[in-house]
Amino acid sequence: MPETTEPPPATAAPTAPADRPVVLEATGLSKHFPVRRTLRTIADRGRPVVHAVDDVSLTLRRGTVTAIVGESGSGKSTVARLLAQLMPATSGSLLLGGRSVRATRGRAFRSWCREVQLIFQDPFGSLNPTHTIRYHLTRALRIHGRAGRTAADLDRALAALLARVHLTPAERYLDAFPHELSGGQRQRVAIARAMAAEPKVLLADEPVSMLDVSIRLGILNLLRDLKERLDLAVLYITHDIASARYFADETLVMYAGRVVEGGDSETVTQRPAHPYTRLLVGSAPDPDRVAAPADEADEEGAGEPPSLITPPAGCRFHPRCPAAMERCRTELPPRFDLPDGQWAACWLYDGAAGRPAASEERPA
Repeated sequence: MPETTEPPPATAAPTAPADRPVVLEATGLSKHFPVRRTLRTIADRGRPVVHAVDDVSLTLRRGTVTAIVGESGSGKSTVARLLAQLMPATSGSLLLGGRSVRATRGRAFRSWCREVQLIFQDPFGSLNPTHTIRYHLTRALRIHGRAGRTAADLDRALAALLARVHLTPAERYLDAFPHELSGGQRQRVAIARAMAAEPKVLLADEPVSMLDVSIRLGILNLLRDLKERLDLAVLYITHDIASARYFADETLVMYAGRVVEGGDSETVTQRPAHPYTRLLVGSAPDPDRVAAPADEADEEGAGEPPSLITPPAGCRFHPRCPAAMERCRTELPPRFDLPDGQWAACWLYDGAAGRPAASEERPA
């Protein structure tokens, strides 16, 4: 089936006011996965763990989009699953509407899902290929008590869901199977299924990375339209920092399980403070930027991401950082506040007014 007509592209996202109501707040969130026991680990009398997420704190507010940006393996998707409570956190707390909630199963988990919904990266893998679109949406409506009392009520609710994600007329899609739809249409169905719960928080885990480039903007515009009309708090996870600038109000940058920088999206993407953020911005395609010399490009951020079983001491980015100092190898940098609400966890800013410290010199 052909893609539906898209609405005109929205303008750049306005800066989110800091006084908007907080819906979901995470404090000190960590997740460690035990590694399978081997003869070596038994001999060492220990069981190593993967430090997937360490001490992540974030706040999601009504009517705003917060983006988490980072390369593959940085822990972005794990954060989304922790916020959706699809897995228990090793440490940290979650506050929903100001109340601490721990919901891993049963009625408490279902109640949590009515408030917090997750959109997965792969729209085909998240839909059962043996069932129709009608089945997927009907089941979601009934689980969350939105199906009404009669068949006519259910039909109206189904039509309203599909109209909300711009799949009309509804009769064209309800009896189709997932494989009969395009990738963009499948992702719209997945979004409609999430909206069946009428949530307050939408967690979008790389919702456009599996789609054709030509239809990614339409999905982002749809999510923005839902956010504005329904006053949703949205977490947008992506490895594309350029789309974070377009779509998100606030951007957090993750590296090797830790958040290393945060602030207003325009500020973070246009004036990146952390060396890793500069690396991400520099790797984004830009036709107006003259290509750097090959040797300079190879030197910047050279090396591989660290092992999360034995992460480096101090700053986890220091083995790849062109500005690494001696203290970066031994001391974990705290969060340093910078102008315009920006902050960075980097020892370069251990000085006055958020500027690099004069006592430390960058290596040549």
